[in-house]
Amino acid sequence: MRLQKLTAPAFLCMVLLATELPFAQNTPPPNPARDHALELYRQGKLVEAMPLLEELSADNPKDIAVVESWGVSVLGYAQTLDDLELRKKARARSYTILMKAQSLGDNSDLLQTILRSLPSDGSFTAFSQKKDVDAAMQQAEANFARGDFDKAREGYMRAYLLDPTEYYAALFMGDSYFKQHQPVFAGEWFSNAIKIDPNIETAHRYWGDALLGEDKLEEARKQYIEAVIADPYNPNSWGGLKNWTTRTKLQVNWLKLKDGVAVEVKDGKTNVTIDSSLEKDDPAMAGWLIYGITRASWMKDKFAKQYPSESGYRHSLPEETEALHLFITVVKESAEKEKRDLSGTDLGTLVAIEQAGLLEPFVLLNRADNGIAKDYEGYRTANRDKIRRYLDEFVVPKTPVAAASPPS
Repeated sequence: MRLQKLTAPAFLCMVLLATELPFAQNTPPPNPARDHALELYRQGKLVEAMPLLEELSADNPKDIAVVESWGVSVLGYAQTLDDLELRKKARARSYTILMKAQSLGDNSDLLQTILRSLPSDGSFTAFSQKKDVDAAMQQAEANFARGDFDKAREGYMRAYLLDPTEYYAALFMGDSYFKQHQPVFAGEWFSNAIKIDPNIETAHRYWGDALLGEDKLEEARKQYIEAVIADPYNPNSWGGLKNWTTRTKLQVNWLKLKDGVAVEVKDGKTNVTIDSSLEKDDPAMAGWLIYGITRASWMKDKFAKQYPSESGYRHSLPEETEALHLFITVVKESAEKEKRDLSGTDLGTLVAIEQAGLLEPFVLLNRADNGIAKDYEGYRTANRDKIRRYLDEFVVPKTPVAAASPPS
């Protein structure tokens, strides 16, 4: 995905357009030079803005908005350098500047996104192993950094025609149209990128941002859900939904089930320990006990039987699903016996999730660890619609009727 490469300022401009920068809340005294530099930056003219932002940063080294914008601009400027070693050094400098912004208290989504993906030494990879395709992409990105979006598009198109499977050529075509406020054309190219690879979250999220900018909230919601389906363990995948919930003033319905049991294997023996804070009459206590016993059986020998090709035990989707199924069964029976109403509780929601046939997506999204996450790709291939249903029906709130589409 583009963030792993981070050679492209088009991504950075997209984020700037799609989100309100947090530092805008603390407006400093009027400063025409500062306003001019930040306006160039917002327009995507990163190379032109860079020296102005550097000078402003020297005058006021604690101005978070200026320092962050300077760091991003240096990252864009790096793309215009043909000498690969100089480009690497410029990218490393960008990292240093952005780390300084973070030390000043900058915690913006943009800053976090870049720092998660930009190596401290500024290293980067090619877009394509095909030299002509990569050359076209690199030149297009350089033009984008200069704010020449028409020329940038020529390069992206050349790369796309040379290799119609080049995801980033299609993605950045859409991004360049978005930058010039042409959302319809942008959407068409984001759609092309998704056809090339639906399991990269970026095009879904970018398209969602474009739709959100048009106040097409329901359509944006759908694309943001697709971004999560594509790559749920990537924090960037959830950024679009964060923007959507901020716009709609809603909250994601995230069920966090606190484990009531600890299971461990020590000296060849499996120990199941119930959480001492659980009340004796808690309907979940017996459920957690059977949950723990079930997991213990997987740790002991069931995993090895189910996964003979794997070298050692790991927590897996089938294990967690089976253990939770038995947990839910016992909890329901206990509640029915004691005439307890679970509706409106977390346990009631979990019961509803299983009744809808969506316990596995719940496990993969709400209960995943490193072991369970290894089962996601295979499950997504065969059950994409179930993951979509889970997010749509239980996690992401519905679009308010009055805001589902822009006013005519």
